[in-house]
Amino acid sequence: MKDTFFGFAIIGTGAIAEIHAKAIEAIPNARLVGVFNRTHEKAVAFGEKHACKAYESIDDLLTNSDVHIVCICTASGLHRDPALKAIAAGKHCIIEKPLEVTLQKSDEIIEAAREKGVKVAVIYPTRFYPASQHIRTAIDENRFGSLVLGSAYVKWSRDEAYYASADWRGTWEFDGGGALMNQAIHSVDILQWYMGPVESVQAIVANVRHKNIEVEDTAVAILKFKNGAVGTIECSTAVYPGTFKKIEVMGTKGSAIIEENSLVQWQFADENEKDQELRDMHAGGGPEKGGVANPMDIGFYGHQKQIEDLMAAISENREPLVNGEEGRKSVAIVRAVYESAQSGKPILIT
Repeated sequence: MKDTFFGFAIIGTGAIAEIHAKAIEAIPNARLVGVFNRTHEKAVAFGEKHACKAYESIDDLLTNSDVHIVCICTASGLHRDPALKAIAAGKHCIIEKPLEVTLQKSDEIIEAAREKGVKVAVIYPTRFYPASQHIRTAIDENRFGSLVLGSAYVKWSRDEAYYASADWRGTWEFDGGGALMNQAIHSVDILQWYMGPVESVQAIVANVRHKNIEVEDTAVAILKFKNGAVGTIECSTAVYPGTFKKIEVMGTKGSAIIEENSLVQWQFADENEKDQELRDMHAGGGPEKGGVANPMDIGFYGHQKQIEDLMAAISENREPLVNGEEGRKSVAIVRAVYESAQSGKPILIT
């Protein structure tokens, strides 16, 4: 894979596109070739900054044979159409979270990629951090015993200027939801990756602070997993000053807690020498940054690792770690939470 060159294009030049560009620039055999934005002046400025060509249309961009992978960085509810165009042109896609804001749109992308024989990856960089993978390995090795509780907490602060910064923010059509769909969906993904499929959810959502948006700024959900475990999701963009996101996985033989991307608890009934090494490695090394109050207060490490995984998947003709089907799972959970909140009833996830 290291000897194979991959050319990239970015569609959409919002804030997250900068993270994609930095990640691509850090990979020796990757190069950003082109960019498109609905506002051409923004594409030009982005292209000048990152030494790539600004295109006036997606169709023109996709005719470039040097483009092998397209990063979809548009508003969440505008992922489908550029993704379908890229797929039809035979390009692989890496799509920012969520895959799309409805299951129907998500399925259209998945099916189109399957028919065309191209790869689709959905951005969930949390899966690629060492602490996250330590937990997944321990689960696979049955070190937790029977899983009992799995919980995700994303309690952040977003001011009014954040929602006013783009006309799609805080709308059902283009944001697909609020604190849960936009901010907490990373934690929804990692929670179900650890705990397994969700059987049902029951939820309450509210808009406590941000009265000028259509969607929720706070949500609480109770989850029942198919393996018999239970759990919770708590998320908000209304609190001050906010806290680091946290994931808890607890079983009959062990427990682990991640804050941001650092292990803060790692305890098992059957200890081994590597357990103490991990605790020592993370002792005093808690997170210094995160998206608590500033969505751009993040690094590009996870994006880089995920882009490299897609490149390797293409070279090895395998599925990427977070393919379309994996990316769909968190959308299904979030949509079920919204349905439960609206109906006041538990919702089964099939």
